[in-house]
Amino acid sequence: MKIYTKTGDKGETSLVSGMRVPKFADRVDAYGTCDEANSQIGLALSLLPDAEEWAVSLRSVFHVIQTKLFHVGAELATPEGKKVGWPIADEDVAYLEEQIDKLAADQPQLTNFILPGGHPASAAFHVARTVVRRAERKAVYVAQQEQVNSAVVKYLNRLSDYLFVVARHVNLQTGKAEQYLHE
Repeated sequence: MKIYTKTGDKGETSLVSGMRVPKFADRVDAYGTCDEANSQIGLALSLLPDAEEWAVSLRSVFHVIQTKLFHVGAELATPEGKKVGWPIADEDVAYLEEQIDKLAADQPQLTNFILPGGHPASAAFHVARTVVRRAERKAVYVAQQEQVNSAVVKYLNRLSDYLFVVARHVNLQTGKAEQYLHE
């Protein structure tokens, strides 16, 4: 299989159904932003310590999450009226909520806004969080124009929450102090 197909050379791409759309189409923008988020998560994971048990555990959870994020992209790349092979469900959202609750239980309660930073992996997870937030905004926009599985928007919302908690967890595990916004 060749990496290049030359089918996009004229500024169009195919949705899952085979329908051709401009590369700037809202659906393409939304699933492309999910792809960007997935890559950013991969970068953040690469910055974690290799042998630490907590980091190994995070990688295991993120294997599931990155796979689901591909599924989110597939849903966004599937036009209205077509079925996707791996639909995102409320159970996927619940999985993220469980993971958030596990990590947040050991974290100091928030009393102020946190400035992104600390350990390089923590900073990278904050960047991933902001990319996921952008993907969520784009998915909401598409959902106002066309039918989109409501679990997709929920999943992106919870994923950004999870990435925030993970960024805090990394700083906690690596002994990096959180920096707070001073008013």
